[in-house]
Amino acid sequence: MADNILKKTEMPTQAPKERAKNFLEVALGYTESQAIAEAKRCLGCKNKPCTLGCPVKIYIPEFIAEVGKGEFEKAYEIISKSSSLPAVCGRVCPQENQCEGKCIRGIKGESVAIGRLERFVADWHNANYTRWPEEIKSNGKKIAIVGSGPAGLTCAGDLVRKGYEVTIFEALHTPGGVLIYGIPEFRLPKEIVATEIKGLKALGVKIETNIVIGKTLSVDELLEEEGFDAVFIGSGAGLPKFMNIPGENLKGVYSANEYLTRLNLMKAYLKDSSTPIKKSSRVAVVGGGNVAMDAARGALRLGADEVYIVYRRSLDELPARKEEVGHAMEEGINFKLLNNPLEIIGDEDGFVKGIKCIEMELGEPDSSGRRRPVEKKDSEFIIDCDTVIMSIGTSPNPLIKSTTKGLETNERGCIVVKDESGKTSKEGVYAGGDAVTGAATVILAMGAGKNAAEAIDKYVSNKKA
Repeated sequence: MADNILKKTEMPTQAPKERAKNFLEVALGYTESQAIAEAKRCLGCKNKPCTLGCPVKIYIPEFIAEVGKGEFEKAYEIISKSSSLPAVCGRVCPQENQCEGKCIRGIKGESVAIGRLERFVADWHNANYTRWPEEIKSNGKKIAIVGSGPAGLTCAGDLVRKGYEVTIFEALHTPGGVLIYGIPEFRLPKEIVATEIKGLKALGVKIETNIVIGKTLSVDELLEEEGFDAVFIGSGAGLPKFMNIPGENLKGVYSANEYLTRLNLMKAYLKDSSTPIKKSSRVAVVGGGNVAMDAARGALRLGADEVYIVYRRSLDELPARKEEVGHAMEEGINFKLLNNPLEIIGDEDGFVKGIKCIEMELGEPDSSGRRRPVEKKDSEFIIDCDTVIMSIGTSPNPLIKSTTKGLETNERGCIVVKDESGKTSKEGVYAGGDAVTGAATVILAMGAGKNAAEAIDKYVSNKKA
């Protein structure tokens, strides 16, 4: 019988004033007793709506039942059947819109804290179970994975478990993709990502870093000269977008991608770091997604006195996770909502000294269903700042498209796939994640990697026959 408790078990966190000055993880995780108490709120629904809401189809009621019994390793084994990155997903997935959004408990109270429980189980396993899995016997078939982000890692994990010889080609010097360069330490410690990757390597996944597909090697060469039976492209969407307003070339203007890469991958947050990054006093971040929250909270931790989020819609339309918005507000980030930049203002030496904005109001819904922001006449104002971070989205780098014969892309530069399998217009090539959808979530990329792994297995098996 499930406990009839309406509210989730709270997860301990660092105090806002304390965490705003360090890069340690904000959420501290459940204790064993807290995890068991939360697990006992689960109704164990037979039709499993939570699992239906999970892009990688984790057996959620089953793993939660084991947590409720204190069988944490059994819970981990259940999760691992579906997910190669449980410690990551438990931290960064938008559970409120997916598994928890489908939870029956959420009808009369708060949903079960599925994400927090997944994080607990993965962390417990990593802390208490040190034996790595044994390498799986090869079936003699080779698969190339382009990119070591969530899509590529998931596809690699599923394929190596099926016996394939899997090699991941990563352009950067450290594997992990957006998990390493995009998400800050205080939200996803890099040690967590490294541990998940070590597990995949133990299974037999090979990772080649500093290999730029489209430059060092092409997709065509992987298939025609390197002997790979299929290729999965999970290269993400790392090309930043700008507003094309005056002043975007001033000193002190960053894309969020560049800013977060310097902060995270290049470790600019460390006191002895030699990575160049502006030590700002007043920062304006343009955008309202999770990346904007990460950039704003990172700037605050680097010592900025004032940090602003400038977003053209209202709080209700803010696309970032509610938890991340709440944490940002607690830490003192200023939200300038219903405002839109018109111009970045510079001084005589070419440095940023402010951003000119205009107030907005919401009009009729646009094609996305959200109410369209409309400028309010004569409402311009200036935010004094010395740094502007543009966080209005990204698109895939065109390098792979321009160097691969017969690979179709759309007007946004995203790779076109036939269906959920990730099959592209080129024989033997599959794709998924942000390279296909544009910037989206970690778990959706993982789901795409999982679907592609299944399709690649069928493709290679049929080709062999």
